[in-house]
Amino acid sequence: MSLENFISKAISPWMKNEGPDFDIVLSSRVRLARNISDTPFPIAASKNTLEEIIALTGSKFSRKAHRKFGELELLKMDAMKQNEKRVLVEKHLISPNLSDESKAGAVLLSEDESLSIMINEEDHFRIQVLLSGFQLTEGLKYANEIDDWLEEKIDFAFDEKRGYLTSCPTNVGTGLRASVMMHLPALVITRQMNRILPAINQLGLVVRGIYGEGSEALGNVFQVSNQMTLGKSEEDIVNDLRSVVYQLIQQERAARELLMQQSRLQIEDRVYRSYGILSYSRTMESKEATQRLSDVRLGIDLGLIDDLNGKILNELMILTQPGFLQQYAGEILSPEQRDQRRAALIRERLKLEKKA
Repeated sequence: MSLENFISKAISPWMKNEGPDFDIVLSSRVRLARNISDTPFPIAASKNTLEEIIALTGSKFSRKAHRKFGELELLKMDAMKQNEKRVLVEKHLISPNLSDESKAGAVLLSEDESLSIMINEEDHFRIQVLLSGFQLTEGLKYANEIDDWLEEKIDFAFDEKRGYLTSCPTNVGTGLRASVMMHLPALVITRQMNRILPAINQLGLVVRGIYGEGSEALGNVFQVSNQMTLGKSEEDIVNDLRSVVYQLIQQERAARELLMQQSRLQIEDRVYRSYGILSYSRTMESKEATQRLSDVRLGIDLGLIDDLNGKILNELMILTQPGFLQQYAGEILSPEQRDQRRAALIRERLKLEKKA
């Protein structure tokens, strides 16, 4: 299969769009945690009970058309190969926990993969909506639509005082986790992130790496999300997050302007060095690749590189992960082979972009 065809099939269709403030906010995610009433949480439920939940969900929602998301496909974890599950993790459609630790897990996916409903992860259901750019309000609207759609046929565990009941106490209440993936290279280069992070934490928000809790912020990409789910409405939680994200957008843009005014030569050198290394390297580790891609994306957004599309960062940060590299190769690769394949894929992708 050619790289062009592989990219077309491998990248989630929703990722091909450029949403609002796409130069800084790569994507928005809204997730709702829900559990079936009078049923043990997944951590305490038997495998038979969890399999019954999958069967129930499949019979009521698999291949059933939704107004916004169309038909959903049910994928059972025990029916998938390890690398197939790894690819879903790399695309943020399922969690590593569902892939590796669930006694009986599954996921319902929409055709464009902007909706995924994890089944029997930490909770019976994790409804997740993914949108390009800065679209938290729209994400909450669509997640609530799916929540209502599920609740037409399933009774969720709910307490009048506490709200929705969840396996982890930090999710009790709305069960809402809203987050945005942000590319903040200028704030990192100007060393402002070390000052900003503690201030964000004091506002009840948390900043993590690209794969959530415990992950590193590779390629200057940060995930900013809410921590509190109890005592606030869903709208208030999203509005509070939107306000902080908006401020981060303004600060990142100001930092980019400052770099161009005071350090243009150094930024140009950094951008074009990374562009050259990505264009000609024969081997490249994942960490270096994400940093070099971040530099090139900054160069695109600053107008220093005009023959590449900004979406290339989103694409290659996913396509150069181990699961995708092995899917493209059609075989299991050693770390050294992955580094060679990563470099080759990046070179070929950059050539494709120049021809377009």
